Amino acid sequence: MKSLRRLTYPYLIWIAIFTLAPLLLVAFYAFTAYDATGKLFFTLQGFNKVFSTADTVALNIFALKSLFGIDWQVPIYVNVFAKSLEIALFSTIICLLIGYPAAWLLARGERENRHRGNGNLLLFLFVMPMWMNALLRTYAWLALLEPRGIINSLLGLVNIGPVQFLYNDFGIGLGMVYNYLPFMVLPIQSVLVKISPSVIEAAEDLGANRRQTFLRVILPLSMPGVLSGINMVFMPAMTTFLIPDLLGGGRYLLIGNAIERQFMISRDMTTGSALSILLLVFVLASMRILTRYEKENDEGGLLT
Repeated sequence: MKSLRRLTYPYLIWIAIFTLAPLLLVAFYAFTAYDATGKLFFTLQGFNKVFSTADTVALNIFALKSLFGIDWQVPIYVNVFAKSLEIALFSTIICLLIGYPAAWLLARGERENRHRGNGNLLLFLFVMPMWMNALLRTYAWLALLEPRGIINSLLGLVNIGPVQFLYNDFGIGLGMVYNYLPFMVLPIQSVLVKISPSVIEAAEDLGANRRQTFLRVILPLSMPGVLSGINMVFMPAMTTFLIPDLLGGGRYLLIGNAIERQFMISRDMTTGSALSILLLVFVLASMRILTRYEKENDEGGLLT
């Protein structure tokens, strides 16, 4: 037993150095600052700045504006956080709507190839783009979506455009969906492929049609994969700064970009750390909710 515990020491050291230490450092900066004489003191000015009503803007949430005509004045960073949440939710929903059918096709192809003794070519082709660096994949969309890019050139052949795809919600959302779609598909596919065909046959023998079989059998059994996929897409979509920087042209401010600018441009470690702590609390709370529902549905994916 002692020898087994010793095997965990490298992992614990790794976690302490590269996870706990940076988090403690961020927490230290969030609650401290230096005065004019260079003396360190405890402060909440970072959090006060985040929620300060001295500078307010109109809440930039498309759904609230278009559907309800709501035009609230909120602190700048609250608006940034709300906009980040809106785009992250939108990207996650689109990934789920596209990813579930794709995962079903991949799972069906893997089951068929398993019986034939072949590898799953569809799964290989789907995973292959992930081998490329995310920066290069996002840069590729710049060449495709720019006003004189490939897509607008094709649209010009039928007298459409040029269409402004970049530097807006659509461009950023598209970049997120493209980059994070595999993180939705693979968890769902790994659960769907474990569902025994005999379970589906039993539902059909009991009189269930295809719609009832999907809603009452397949979907409930695949919920652990769905929840894992939502978790793996929503969290990076909420915190990313690379995609808004490139596809937003540096003029689109999401929470990840706001934190980056506080650290790298403004050199305001206190406010940047306060934003990081608030984002961390939100992410942990979201993960807690998803984990709770995942445990309630952990019976998914009956083994073949």
